[in-house]
Amino acid sequence: MSIESDPQLAPLIFAPEYVAHAMFVGERIDVSELENLAAETPTVVPIDRGCAVLFRYGAVVFFDVAPAARLKFLSQITELISDPFAEPEQEEVILRVDPESVEHVAGRVFFLRESSAERLQLVATVLGKSVVLGHYENSLATVFDRVEPLVTNLAQRGRAPWRSRRLLEHIADSLQIQHKMIGRAEVTEKPELLWERPHLERTYLRLADEFELYDRNLAIARKLALISSTAQTVLELLHNRRSLRVEWYIVILIVVEIVLTLSERI
Repeated sequence: MSIESDPQLAPLIFAPEYVAHAMFVGERIDVSELENLAAETPTVVPIDRGCAVLFRYGAVVFFDVAPAARLKFLSQITELISDPFAEPEQEEVILRVDPESVEHVAGRVFFLRESSAERLQLVATVLGKSVVLGHYENSLATVFDRVEPLVTNLAQRGRAPWRSRRLLEHIADSLQIQHKMIGRAEVTEKPELLWERPHLERTYLRLADEFELYDRNLAIARKLALISSTAQTVLELLHNRRSLRVEWYIVILIVVEIVLTLSERI
């Protein structure tokens, strides 16, 4: 289905070259409110002579939409965005339409045969996953900055300065990121679009490889595992220290009781 032949999306993109701009705007977007005005999943909404593709997990990808029009559209759907981010993760590429070329990627320029809805949805899927990965890469960097002093303290002094509650928070943060990436964005999953249009799979793999979706996801998974194992190890050390402390309290009480018993007999 081409953009020009879709009555819901025409007239939209006709330029031989235009910009695709992706944003991770919030934790979730309620696209059900837009379904009557949009194309099939993922949701495509016309904006001027361009369009926006929206994903339930919080990403929006604009095609041939001016910056002012993007801000206006986002302000119009503010109520549909859950937990919006103050500084959304963003990414931008150029799409070049050439019916005679083989679809490929050259740097940040994507060569497409046509501006069909299915191809734009496919490109949007890759860009949406990329900004999600970028967001959590930055989040993990912050967590690592907080965990590093703990590891350093353990190495130098052999003891942990943090309370178990702080450690549990780090474990919870790691599990939450895993849940959002796997359960919502489905970064490593094959897009539903490809099940119905297998001829686009090669194009998707090229785009996914260009943005290193699988490699970046693997790197995040390893960092999450490291953060989780570090926090759990320190938590066990804290519990062991508390157990040892309790044992010493018991020993002291026993000694005190013996001393008192002996003093009564003398």
